[in-house]
Amino acid sequence: MQKLEGSVESIVFRNEDNHYTVARFRTTDSQRLFRDDLTTIVGTLPGVQVGELLSVEGEWENDPRYGRQLHVLTFIQRLPTSTEGMIRYLSSGLIKGIGPKKAKLIVDHFGAQTLAIIEQQPDLLNKVKGISTKDRDQIAKTWIEQNDIKELHLFLQSHEVAMNVATRVYKHYGKESIKVIRENPYQLAQDVSGIGFRTADEIAVKLGLPFDSIPRLVSGLEYVLTQAANDDGHCFLYENDLLYRSSEILQAPQEALQRAIEQLKQEKSVFVEPPAQPLPAASRQSPQEQTALDEDDPFLEEEGEELAPQSRIYFAPFWYAEQGSARLLRILLKAPSSIPSTSQQQWEVVFHLLKQKRNMVLTDKQREAVQLAYTKKVCILTGGPGTGKSTSIRALLMLLRTRKVNVALTAPTGRAAKRLAEATGAEAKTLHRLLEYAPHDNSYQRNEDNPLPFQFVIVDEFSMVDILLFYHLLKALPRDAHLLLVGDADQLPSVGPGSVLRDLLRSEALPMVRLTELFRQAQQSKIIVNAHRINMGQVPSTKIEATSDFFFMAEEDPQRMQQLILDLVHRRLPARYHFHPTTDIQVLSPMYKGAVGVTILNAKLQSQLNPLTTGQLELGDRILRVGDKVMQIRNNYDKGVFNGDVGWIRVINTENSSLKVEFIEENGPLFVSYNFHELDELVLAYAVTVHKSQGSEYPAVVIPLMREHRMLLQRNLLYTAITRAKRFCVLVGQPAALEMAVRNNRVEHRNTGLTERLLTMLPFPE
Repeated sequence: MQKLEGSVESIVFRNEDNHYTVARFRTTDSQRLFRDDLTTIVGTLPGVQVGELLSVEGEWENDPRYGRQLHVLTFIQRLPTSTEGMIRYLSSGLIKGIGPKKAKLIVDHFGAQTLAIIEQQPDLLNKVKGISTKDRDQIAKTWIEQNDIKELHLFLQSHEVAMNVATRVYKHYGKESIKVIRENPYQLAQDVSGIGFRTADEIAVKLGLPFDSIPRLVSGLEYVLTQAANDDGHCFLYENDLLYRSSEILQAPQEALQRAIEQLKQEKSVFVEPPAQPLPAASRQSPQEQTALDEDDPFLEEEGEELAPQSRIYFAPFWYAEQGSARLLRILLKAPSSIPSTSQQQWEVVFHLLKQKRNMVLTDKQREAVQLAYTKKVCILTGGPGTGKSTSIRALLMLLRTRKVNVALTAPTGRAAKRLAEATGAEAKTLHRLLEYAPHDNSYQRNEDNPLPFQFVIVDEFSMVDILLFYHLLKALPRDAHLLLVGDADQLPSVGPGSVLRDLLRSEALPMVRLTELFRQAQQSKIIVNAHRINMGQVPSTKIEATSDFFFMAEEDPQRMQQLILDLVHRRLPARYHFHPTTDIQVLSPMYKGAVGVTILNAKLQSQLNPLTTGQLELGDRILRVGDKVMQIRNNYDKGVFNGDVGWIRVINTENSSLKVEFIEENGPLFVSYNFHELDELVLAYAVTVHKSQGSEYPAVVIPLMREHRMLLQRNLLYTAITRAKRFCVLVGQPAALEMAVRNNRVEHRNTGLTERLLTMLPFPE
């Protein structure tokens, strides 16, 4: 750590949103480091102005473009005392409308007392000739704001809290910041974007709040429930599981946690439900799935003893979403339809015209899908790749258009919406765009009071839709509208909480058509044929054929496997098949760690595919460069980008550590700017996990498989990975790992209650 003292000579750059600052700093005579005695300092420096005296502490770093600079971690401000320093301070841009001329008038009038007068008796500024009442008010207002920021900064710094936290807190609470923090620092986790429970807890500990305080336990329990949803997809936790997870994090006795749960229950922040009864056999989708579910079933006996049924504890948003979804589905199913009915004789005419005029010959199952979607208010269409889901949608669309039915096509992500539009030739929107998401208040403009203006809504890639988004969609649907849910039930569940498609199918509460027949064109694709083999528990054919679009390259050694993957992406596939290494080829790995994990592969691929040519940003052990392929890893509603969106870095500003990314949306390119404190939302995406690839299709896919990945070597994960490939798929790895993945039909268990809620509402309308 280097400590310097001196004065701020100039502000080179300042981001007003997060106070990231680049400044030129003149050190005191005893600390001269360079011949020109000016040093560049960078960091979060709220309230720092030209002319101020600073004591700074930080680490030296070498910027490839700007050279050596001090990254400031802590600093102490002192107001200037010299005449020249005060003039430069007041005219630094701190106060709107006050330049060097007016600043000199003020300092000449009050001398050494200038800053004390501004702080304590600003009305005296009216005595200065050339200073208007407007100037006086602006000076007084700015001074108060700057003092508030400085006071907050000093308060947090005295408790060893990072400076960027001060910026976020002040932006939300203003002059009330310190009061809020003193009263309940855990409020920050609820109110301030970018500050979670762990940061709030660190602040609370440094403020001396007791470990067993109710605000801490309440916030911690909410954190555990939220993390269970984000990390594991759970809508609820069983009581014992919640207590165990919470005690691990909070180090608090269970009695205290029980009291906190009771308070959350009284506040309706959580809902506690009694143990559910086992599902009837009819709702169990398959023996394989039930076996997987049974492993976590709290009703099963363990070593001859029956486990006591446990209460379910829901974080309120997930309870409302589950309960509301079941309620709204029943209302939707009972309400009359707004589209004209069709007799059986008319259906024969419809299918004849589709064949004659559109050259669309539908199978019996596809006909059933079209008829069911048209005649039933809510319907599910499921099936694997190449089974004709898109053809069925196109046929339904043609029928709806001839009947003048107003239709909306939608999908969970921009990539999926773009694919849907290409497959149907019709406009498709993301669900967020369809529901008119408003980032300023985190709400959807389309809801029960302002429903969508459509008679029919078709949702593709429905397996990706979580329970919260499904609830918002149902709230926005007109009661007389139809809803068709299209998805592959054998793919991975949604990234967000819930397992909506699987729950709907298990309940058998909705009409459903499952397409299984592979079309002739699909039978020519080894990708599709092998995907279906995997789904049936059969090892894919690895016979090498010159015209094949599917290959398995056996390799036992992890390091050689890594080199083979790099060579495939960088040289072989581009040279032989003319795939572009970054826009056409995607590496999908089951894991982050290891020689063929996402983290190392990204670093290696970046080095090969995008070596340093111009500026780059170094963020710890991460490097970002112009041209890098990157992925957004959390929803950012303000920017309109979401978890899993992929883009390319187009601009990097090394001076202020910001950049601009181009994302391809359903309506074309979207350029999004990121400042320094938002860069943790981006990761390299030359290689991504299979989970992150959901809803995407790539011309070519490369998939590493190792026995070390055994915890994630699951049939539905391998099936999902292979079905991301549009034209070419290469598996690289150990034959034993491939067999392990195909054999393992363990379905990821999620705590959800949607199936039970639907079943308690039976019988559903015919």
